Amino acid sequence: MYKSLFAFLFLFIAIQIGSMAQVPGFFMKEEQRKVVIPFYPSNSLIIIPVSINGHTPLNFLVDTGVRSNILFSKKLGDALGLEYTRRLKLVGADGSDDLMASVSPINHFDLGPVEGIFQSLLVLEQEFLELESVIGIPIYGIIGYEFFKFNPIKIDYDNGLMTFYKHDALRWKPLFYRKTHLSIQENKPYIQARVKQKDGSTLYPKLLVDTGANHGLLLNRETTEAITMPPLFIESALGQSLGGMLFGYMGRVESLSFANLKLTEVLTSYPEETPFSYVIKDSGRSGSLGAEVLGRTKLIFDYPRNRLLVQRADNFFAPFQFDMSGMTLRKIPNDDNRIYVSEIRPGSPAQRLGIEAYDEVLMINNVPTFFWELSDINKLLRSEQGKKVEVEVRRYEGDDLTKYEDHKFSFELKRQI
Repeated sequence: MYKSLFAFLFLFIAIQIGSMAQVPGFFMKEEQRKVVIPFYPSNSLIIIPVSINGHTPLNFLVDTGVRSNILFSKKLGDALGLEYTRRLKLVGADGSDDLMASVSPINHFDLGPVEGIFQSLLVLEQEFLELESVIGIPIYGIIGYEFFKFNPIKIDYDNGLMTFYKHDALRWKPLFYRKTHLSIQENKPYIQARVKQKDGSTLYPKLLVDTGANHGLLLNRETTEAITMPPLFIESALGQSLGGMLFGYMGRVESLSFANLKLTEVLTSYPEETPFSYVIKDSGRSGSLGAEVLGRTKLIFDYPRNRLLVQRADNFFAPFQFDMSGMTLRKIPNDDNRIYVSEIRPGSPAQRLGIEAYDEVLMINNVPTFFWELSDINKLLRSEQGKKVEVEVRRYEGDDLTKYEDHKFSFELKRQI
């Protein structure tokens, strides 16, 4: 009888282990306590190479703010031989409802020591190249909730390393990390924070923890009348989403606290209300934390235990700086390292000198732009009040690229918020 019972238990465990391996998710290829995956930390965004179904690796953004894996090009999906079962209409962050995607339900993702099995992909039917324009390197898709759902994931922005832990590892809080509750709602992570505003009032907002957003703190004013604008703010484009560009205002809050850590004078985005705002209201959140804040920490996302573990990074106390030139720069997608001015902020140093939107940037401080990374140019333009910057631009006559004039400008960076 005991032999029969033992055999039954052994068979049951074997079936459980076998069935676990067949569940969609990300798993280590070899049984280990942890493995390390290097990533490229551009503006504190997490970019890793991913091979889909054995093909050449492509740059993907690791994004806790999305529920599904996304591929940005149907043309690329066809070239990868993806099979589709249906089409979906997606809603973008600006309220757009005409973004169509094809669903490819079963794919294999290879991340080196980690693999994603039975992974579904939403493949955008209209090519989305804007992230390359903003980040400066090609990004072909997004990995979302599936990567985090079974395993603790540590993100070390200082060293550009992600540690993927065995699902039952980290039962105890690691030394020097602080813990806060992480609630998973519709496959997205949320925390409670404390925000002291410039008018002296205090908020206790529910915030989406969004590794794929390049802002610091974002507050949605339409969710509560308690969110107030600071006395000093500027109108600005806030970022690029699948549904289009987000617009609104940039300002600062007095302080932001979460996981018993406190940041002061935090740059804060206040987006305009859009037709998409009802989704934000329904989620109960008042805003989000993005890479500008998260990149100042070491994080462990532990979805199975509903906790976020946080430690200060080396740059935790560095001041938050916004662009002091007035130029919003973009890279021309699928081209050599050509940079152009996409927008000019009224009243800024660049606007007063006469730099215009769509000027192509040839040189910065006498260094040709093909030697610059876009992220390094942006760091320069928000580096230090009073710093002198020299820019050479090329201004074309309409669409005729054979007719142009080159101009040189010199200005000092000036803080506006």
